[in-house]
Amino acid sequence: MPRMTGGDAIVDSLLKHGVETIYGLPGVQMYGLFDAFARNANRMTVINARHEQTTAYMALGSALSTGKPSAFTVVPGPGVMNTMGALTTAWGVNAPVMCITGQVPSAMIGRGRGQLHEMPDQLATLKTLLKFAERIEHPTEAPQVMARAFQAMLSGRPGPVAVEMPWDMFAASADVTPVDPLGKRANPVPDPEKIAALTKLIGEAKAPMIWVGGGAVDAGKEVLELAEKIGAAVVSFRTGKGVVDSRHALSLNTVEGFHLWDKTDLLIGIGSRIDVPLSRWAPSPAGLTVARIDIDPTEHRKLPVGVAIVADAAEGTRALIDAVSKKADTKAWRDEIAAAKEAGRAQIRKAQPQYGMVEVIRDALGEDGIIVDEVTQVAYIVWYGYPVYRPRTLISSGFSGTLGYGFPTALGVKAANPDRPVVSVTGDGGFLFGGSDLATAVQFGINLVTVVVNNASYGNVLRDQQRLFDGRHSGSVLTNPDFQGYAKAFGVPSWQVKDAAGLKGALKEALAANAPAIVEVVSDIKADYPPYEFHAPRTKVMPR
Repeated sequence: MPRMTGGDAIVDSLLKHGVETIYGLPGVQMYGLFDAFARNANRMTVINARHEQTTAYMALGSALSTGKPSAFTVVPGPGVMNTMGALTTAWGVNAPVMCITGQVPSAMIGRGRGQLHEMPDQLATLKTLLKFAERIEHPTEAPQVMARAFQAMLSGRPGPVAVEMPWDMFAASADVTPVDPLGKRANPVPDPEKIAALTKLIGEAKAPMIWVGGGAVDAGKEVLELAEKIGAAVVSFRTGKGVVDSRHALSLNTVEGFHLWDKTDLLIGIGSRIDVPLSRWAPSPAGLTVARIDIDPTEHRKLPVGVAIVADAAEGTRALIDAVSKKADTKAWRDEIAAAKEAGRAQIRKAQPQYGMVEVIRDALGEDGIIVDEVTQVAYIVWYGYPVYRPRTLISSGFSGTLGYGFPTALGVKAANPDRPVVSVTGDGGFLFGGSDLATAVQFGINLVTVVVNNASYGNVLRDQQRLFDGRHSGSVLTNPDFQGYAKAFGVPSWQVKDAAGLKGALKEALAANAPAIVEVVSDIKADYPPYEFHAPRTKVMPR
């Protein structure tokens, strides 16, 4: 048994599970862990940020863009609390992110004596949100707890986890028995009776629609094979985009898919909550049958459907492919799909000037580039109007709608994908949540290009306040810095443009610069065509 400190044992476990980069911000409780990072600098890269939230968002971006586990580390108490937005987002988008934090000294845990960064019950707080949260009481426990944390993170529906260790245990030494990765728990086997029931429904359907979400991100091959075999439209929104290439004749965004909704007789959700069609497009068509393939059994309890199959998206879809017969006559429905695709495209083009900017970004990123959205008007149009060719090339906060997440998350995306073009699309409001981490981009050579759309407001809020409250507004108008001067202060090249035509040239130059870069689009976007209306076309809804 090698002799290790608690910090060494954690580092050893991270490396055994393939985590070679840690995003972190040191503090006194974590000195023993960061010393272990320093002593393992030939094997472990530490990227430190200027705010705890950025460390967590960077881990989120890494995990979402690669599909591999990622980790961050911050001090306990207020440090951990500063990462709650990122952990909540990781929970919402099923991201395999690990939080490693500290605690007060062992002898003081639970005593409420006002130790530095103490909070009433940090572990209980983390357990309410995460798939797994546990304390490592002693260095000897670290390998087993870490292995179980990784297993929980990656098994079934992926999600965030956390471990904490008392302040004094990071530097304490003991004889430690390393533990190899435990591997994912076995996936549930698709129920053959339910596969048969869904096969029967497919045989009877004349107008099938497949709805894919983030749970199907690794099932693109199977989803497309099923769609082609039964002649089904494949509709996706945000995290499901790219499961099937947007250019494929059967692949539709939600604006296009809505044009088919009233004619659809069978909806098959794969790795999705299928909230948009069933809640936001209500009422459902008469005679509609709904089926789901989802690995999380609790999802099926939340939304009872005609046929519920508990299975991994790829494995459940493969079982269905093997069971169904190729539908002979799908031409009429395929013609409807083609018409819906064209009608939706025409509708999205009306959303100007946002759509013009989205077109420019799509062209600039090419086949392999990655775009990271934000809660901002241009990014809203990304959800609908941005064609996604591959999975994990549109990074989104999903239903969390986390304002300010975009720029720091994009830093993590670029850090994990240094040889691919990455563009963060953000608004002036969201960008300044974490804009100070331009310093992190410069320090670590993270060559992210950030498009900041500056309309001196929380534009969606301003529009809705004026629309709903007789022209009044409160708290939605902003006073911004000179973003060109702001970029210059960090030594970051920047461009200022006023429209899509200017963005085209500036974005090309910014990507070619191979450096952290800011492209500011000064725009008086009034958004008379509210982007979120694409989200719920039947009803006028408040934006989320």
